[in-house]
Amino acid sequence: MRFLKTITLGAVLALAATGAWADKLPLGSISNYLNGLTTAKGEFTQINGDGTISTGTIYIKRPGRVRFEYNAPDTGLVIAGSNTVVIYDTKSNQPPETYPLSRTPLSIILARNVNLGQAKMVTGHAYDGKATTVTAQDPENPQYGNIQMKFTGPTPELRQWIINDGNGSQTTVILGALTKGGSLPNSLFDTSKGGR
Repeated sequence: MRFLKTITLGAVLALAATGAWADKLPLGSISNYLNGLTTAKGEFTQINGDGTISTGTIYIKRPGRVRFEYNAPDTGLVIAGSNTVVIYDTKSNQPPETYPLSRTPLSIILARNVNLGQAKMVTGHAYDGKATTVTAQDPENPQYGNIQMKFTGPTPELRQWIINDGNGSQTTVILGALTKGGSLPNSLFDTSKGGR
Protein backbone atom coordinates (compact mmCIF):
# COMPACT_ATOMS: atom_id res chain seq x y z
CA MET A 1 0.00 0.00 0.00
CA ARG A 2 2.10 2.84 -1.31
CA PHE A 3 -0.37 5.41 -0.05
CA LEU A 4 0.13 4.38 3.54
CA LYS A 5 3.89 4.54 3.06
CA THR A 6 3.56 8.03 1.68
CA ILE A 7 1.40 9.26 4.51
CA THR A 8 3.62 7.67 7.12
CA LEU A 9 6.48 9.86 6.03
CA GLY A 10 5.00 12.71 7.99
CA ALA A 11 6.55 11.93 11.33
CA VAL A 12 10.02 13.50 11.22
CA LEU A 13 8.89 17.07 12.01
CA ALA A 14 11.64 19.49 12.97
CA LEU A 15 11.77 19.76 16.73
CA ALA A 16 12.44 23.26 17.90
CA ALA A 17 14.02 23.22 21.33
CA THR A 18 11.95 25.12 23.86
CA GLY A 19 14.40 25.07 26.73
CA ALA A 20 12.37 26.37 29.63
CA TRP A 21 9.27 24.24 29.12
CA ALA A 22 9.60 21.19 31.32
CA ASP A 23 6.25 19.44 31.27
CA LYS A 24 4.30 17.37 28.85
CA LEU A 25 1.42 19.11 27.14
CA PRO A 26 -2.05 18.03 28.33
CA LEU A 27 -4.17 16.04 25.89
CA GLY A 28 -6.94 18.64 26.13
CA SER A 29 -4.59 21.42 25.02
CA ILE A 30 -3.38 19.35 22.08
CA SER A 31 -6.96 18.51 21.03
CA ASN A 32 -7.87 22.22 21.17
CA TYR A 33 -4.80 23.10 19.08
CA LEU A 34 -5.66 20.55 16.38
CA ASN A 35 -9.31 21.61 16.33
CA GLY A 36 -8.22 25.22 15.86
CA LEU A 37 -5.94 24.33 12.94
CA THR A 38 -8.29 24.99 10.03
CA THR A 39 -5.85 25.72 7.19
CA ALA A 40 -2.08 25.49 6.98
CA LYS A 41 0.67 25.33 4.38
CA GLY A 42 4.36 24.56 4.73
CA GLU A 43 7.36 22.53 3.67
CA PHE A 44 7.85 18.95 4.81
CA THR A 45 10.51 16.28 4.80
CA GLN A 46 9.41 12.67 4.61
CA ILE A 47 11.37 9.61 5.64
CA ASN A 48 9.93 6.64 3.83
CA GLY A 49 9.73 3.08 5.06
CA ASP A 50 12.67 2.08 2.82
CA GLY A 51 14.89 4.84 4.24
CA THR A 52 14.63 7.18 1.26
CA ILE A 53 13.90 10.85 1.85
CA SER A 54 11.41 13.03 0.00
CA THR A 55 10.57 16.72 0.34
CA GLY A 56 7.67 18.88 -0.73
CA THR A 57 4.83 21.16 0.27
CA ILE A 58 1.90 20.18 2.45
CA TYR A 59 -1.53 21.83 2.41
CA ILE A 60 -3.99 21.13 5.23
CA LYS A 61 -7.65 22.10 5.28
CA ARG A 62 -9.50 20.58 8.19
CA PRO A 63 -11.67 18.69 8.45
CA GLY A 64 -10.72 15.85 6.18
CA ARG A 65 -8.38 17.38 3.62
CA VAL A 66 -4.63 17.30 3.04
CA ARG A 67 -2.38 17.50 0.00
CA PHE A 68 1.27 16.40 -0.31
CA GLU A 69 3.07 17.83 -3.36
CA TYR A 70 6.50 16.25 -3.83
CA ASN A 71 9.57 18.07 -5.14
CA ALA A 72 11.63 16.71 -8.04
CA PRO A 73 12.94 14.14 -8.67
CA ASP A 74 9.83 12.70 -7.00
CA THR A 75 6.72 13.16 -9.09
CA GLY A 76 4.11 11.90 -6.67
CA LEU A 77 1.02 13.64 -5.38
CA VAL A 78 -1.14 12.50 -2.47
CA ILE A 79 -4.55 14.06 -1.89
CA ALA A 80 -7.08 13.37 0.86
CA GLY A 81 -10.57 14.73 0.32
CA SER A 82 -14.16 13.48 0.15
CA ASN A 83 -13.25 10.79 2.72
CA THR A 84 -10.79 9.28 0.25
CA VAL A 85 -7.01 9.25 -0.16
CA VAL A 86 -5.68 9.13 -3.70
CA ILE A 87 -2.02 8.55 -4.62
CA TYR A 88 -0.88 9.72 -8.02
CA ASP A 89 2.42 8.59 -9.54
CA THR A 90 3.09 10.37 -12.81
CA LYS A 91 5.96 8.01 -13.58
CA SER A 92 3.61 5.05 -13.61
CA ASN A 93 1.15 3.99 -16.28
CA GLN A 94 -1.04 2.52 -13.56
CA PRO A 95 -4.21 4.28 -12.36
CA PRO A 96 -4.03 6.18 -9.07
CA GLU A 97 -4.23 4.16 -5.86
CA THR A 98 -7.30 4.93 -3.74
CA TYR A 99 -8.01 4.22 -0.05
CA PRO A 100 -10.70 5.25 2.42
CA LEU A 101 -9.35 8.04 4.66
CA SER A 102 -10.90 6.29 7.65
CA ARG A 103 -8.48 3.38 7.16
CA THR A 104 -5.39 5.56 7.71
CA PRO A 105 -4.11 6.89 11.04
CA LEU A 106 -3.91 10.36 9.47
CA SER A 107 -7.69 10.53 9.77
CA ILE A 108 -7.26 11.10 13.51
CA ILE A 109 -5.83 14.61 13.10
CA LEU A 110 -8.05 15.44 10.13
CA ALA A 111 -11.24 14.61 12.03
CA ARG A 112 -13.89 17.31 12.41
CA ASN A 113 -13.63 17.04 16.19
CA VAL A 114 -10.33 15.75 17.59
CA ASN A 115 -10.82 14.37 21.10
CA LEU A 116 -7.66 12.73 22.37
CA GLY A 117 -9.42 12.08 25.67
CA GLN A 118 -11.64 9.48 23.98
CA ALA A 119 -11.37 6.04 25.55
CA LYS A 120 -8.67 3.80 24.06
CA MET A 121 -7.58 6.41 21.49
CA VAL A 122 -4.30 7.47 23.11
CA THR A 123 -1.91 4.61 23.77
CA GLY A 124 1.13 6.73 24.65
CA HIS A 125 1.67 10.22 26.13
CA ALA A 126 5.25 11.14 27.01
CA TYR A 127 7.68 14.05 27.33
CA ASP A 128 11.40 13.77 26.55
CA GLY A 129 12.54 17.18 27.80
CA LYS A 130 11.98 18.86 24.44
CA ALA A 131 8.73 17.58 22.97
CA THR A 132 5.50 15.87 23.94
CA THR A 133 4.78 12.70 21.98
CA VAL A 134 1.23 11.42 21.67
CA THR A 135 0.54 8.02 20.12
CA ALA A 136 -3.06 7.64 18.96
CA GLN A 137 -5.17 5.10 17.12
CA ASP A 138 -8.75 4.68 15.99
CA PRO A 139 -10.17 2.98 19.11
CA GLU A 140 -12.70 1.08 17.00
CA ASN A 141 -10.13 -0.07 14.42
CA PRO A 142 -6.69 -0.43 16.03
CA GLN A 143 -5.71 -2.78 13.19
CA TYR A 144 -5.30 0.28 10.92
CA GLY A 145 -2.18 1.30 12.85
CA ASN A 146 -1.33 4.43 14.80
CA ILE A 147 0.12 7.91 14.51
CA GLN A 148 2.84 9.29 16.79
CA MET A 149 2.65 13.08 16.91
CA LYS A 150 5.35 15.35 18.34
CA PHE A 151 4.45 18.74 19.76
CA THR A 152 6.58 21.46 21.30
CA GLY A 153 5.21 23.88 23.88
CA PRO A 154 4.21 25.62 26.03
CA THR A 155 1.60 26.45 23.37
CA PRO A 156 1.17 23.24 21.33
CA GLU A 157 2.85 23.27 17.93
CA LEU A 158 2.81 20.17 15.71
CA ARG A 159 6.34 19.39 14.55
CA GLN A 160 6.30 15.82 13.28
CA TRP A 161 4.31 12.66 12.95
CA ILE A 162 5.12 9.02 12.35
CA ILE A 163 2.53 6.75 10.84
CA ASN A 164 2.75 3.06 11.64
CA ASP A 165 0.30 1.41 9.29
CA GLY A 166 -1.44 -1.90 9.76
CA ASN A 167 1.09 -3.63 7.48
CA GLY A 168 4.11 -2.78 9.63
CA SER A 169 5.35 0.06 7.42
CA GLN A 170 6.52 3.30 9.02
CA THR A 171 6.57 6.77 7.49
CA THR A 172 7.88 9.90 9.19
CA VAL A 173 6.88 13.44 8.26
CA ILE A 174 8.84 16.38 9.63
CA LEU A 175 7.09 19.71 9.28
CA GLY A 176 8.76 22.99 8.60
CA ALA A 177 7.20 26.25 9.77
CA LEU A 178 3.50 26.19 8.95
CA THR A 179 1.70 29.25 7.66
CA LYS A 180 -1.69 28.99 9.35
CA GLY A 181 -4.99 30.53 8.38
CA GLY A 182 -5.88 32.06 5.06
CA SER A 183 -7.83 30.57 2.22
CA LEU A 184 -6.98 27.37 0.37
CA PRO A 185 -9.15 26.56 -2.66
CA ASN A 186 -11.17 23.36 -2.45
CA SER A 187 -9.85 22.44 -5.90
CA LEU A 188 -6.49 21.58 -4.29
CA PHE A 189 -8.22 18.65 -2.58
CA ASP A 190 -10.37 17.44 -5.47
CA THR A 191 -9.52 13.75 -5.65
CA SER A 192 -11.54 13.23 -8.84
CA LYS A 193 -9.35 15.59 -10.88
CA GLY A 194 -5.98 15.16 -9.22
CA GLY A 195 -6.30 18.49 -7.47
CA ARG A 196 -5.58 20.40 -10.67
